[in-house]
Amino acid sequence: MDTRNWTERLIGTSELVLTSSRIKAAYAVAIATDVLQFALGPFGWAFTDQILDVLALVVMTRLLGFHPLLLPTFVLELVPVIDVLPTWTGCVALVVATRKKYSPPITRDREDATIDVKPTKVT
Repeated sequence: MDTRNWTERLIGTSELVLTSSRIKAAYAVAIATDVLQFALGPFGWAFTDQILDVLALVVMTRLLGFHPLLLPTFVLELVPVIDVLPTWTGCVALVVATRKKYSPPITRDREDATIDVKPTKVT
């Protein structure tokens, strides 16, 4: 078993770059899912919450990449009282914060680019 990259596997880092549009879309989907589940909860339609959860899990994985925090959130939505809490929104916030903390900074130019400055005399 290779233990060199255990932290990368644990936090679920991937080659996916989090852009602001991906983050905004993930928050929008999470908030929409939580609002729909809260609004449709009293009606008690069969499997509505589960279908929304599966869709949210798939969309979050496509937008943010796979992260282990997505799985407990999916399971928490099956618990009757906890499913009214905004768990998808909280999960997106945690995933984005974790990815930003452990991701390398994005460079727009080549990594080996340097700036050459020559000293000049100012009079």
